[in-house]
Amino acid sequence: MHCPERMCVVCKKRLSKGELVRVVAAPDGVKIDADGKLQGRGAYLCKESVCVERCIKKKVLDRVLKTEVPSEIYEALRTFADRQN
Repeated sequence: MHCPERMCVVCKKRLSKGELVRVVAAPDGVKIDADGKLQGRGAYLCKESVCVERCIKKKVLDRVLKTEVPSEIYEALRTFADRQN
């Protein structure tokens, strides 16, 4: 069975969708898309804390999603990565 792959916006590794976190710039704001079903411009990020920290430091999601990402989203990603590791 084919498993779709996506690329982490920070480290550029190709992984299956299930191994990445999707963040979406939806019409009603930026959200973490746990189910992968939300409409809007999406960006995928590794669940590794190294990638999350680099993403926060360089504001990668702001650039990729072409919008200002609230600090709450970055904090939620940091918490999510801490739980994974």
